[in-house]
Amino acid sequence: MTAHADFKADLLGAIPNLRAFALSLTGAGDRADDLVQETLVKAWHKQASFQPGTNIKAWLFTILRNEFYSQMRKKGREVSDAEGTLTEAMAVHPDQMGKLDLADMQRALQMLPDDQREAIILIGASGMSYEEAAEVCGCATGTVKSRVSRARARLAAILDIDDASEYGPDAVATHVMAKTA
Repeated sequence: MTAHADFKADLLGAIPNLRAFALSLTGAGDRADDLVQETLVKAWHKQASFQPGTNIKAWLFTILRNEFYSQMRKKGREVSDAEGTLTEAMAVHPDQMGKLDLADMQRALQMLPDDQREAIILIGASGMSYEEAAEVCGCATGTVKSRVSRARARLAAILDIDDASEYGPDAVATHVMAKTA
């Protein structure tokens, strides 16, 4: 009989003992069978490192034990999420385009005359009413409305926006995020 055939016979002969050891570690027959199978595959691939004449069972048990601990460490890092609930909760809209849009808007705001920039920031960013903004600016409500209107038109021209849908999340991103919300 060749060394290769002897090794194969020794592997097959050790299966019942390996399965009993694996069952004692896992507590479940199917997991024990998977662990034994993985052990045998690893042993087969590493047979060149086995020293003939030494205890093959001890060598196989060491491989099995190490594989079990490796699986346990891996399992400790994994999160069970079969329905995808955790994954959906972690989904966020990509922010690259938003950051670029914000930078474009900040540059465009700097290109506005001071009175228009002040009016649109008070109304659009600060959320003030036209009356409150007029009081802050010390002018009539109609003047603030006019400044905001001119500022919006100028920003649209600077940013080359023809339609409100051209700014902000695109249709695909909006659709994906609506499904996860």
